[in-house]
Amino acid sequence: RGEEWGGQLVRHLTLPPGADFRPLFRGLPGDACQCPHWGYVLAGSIRLRYADGTEEVSRAGDAYYWPGGHTGWTEDGVTFLEFSPAEDLRPVLDHVAAQLAPSA
Repeated sequence: RGEEWGGQLVRHLTLPPGADFRPLFRGLPGDACQCPHWGYVLAGSIRLRYADGTEEVSRAGDAYYWPGGHTGWTEDGVTFLEFSPAEDLRPVLDHVAAQLAPSA
């Protein structure tokens, strides 16, 4: 769920333990989300991996900036508030929706 404000898509997200975007991003450039995100982690944690192989963990209480070219997963679950350029995020969301759609 989310709202668009001034070209930004603002979303409140809760991901369960074991959520993993890596398989969902396959087929995107670099098999990664190319949209930048700014946000704040409210609870839990999420691990990010960037195109250069570096990793970081965003934990409860952290403000973050994730540049394009990342993927992520959570082992324990996470809740966060995120701001993303709507124009950059829509193709990623469309791709993920297609990955999640049942095969006909």
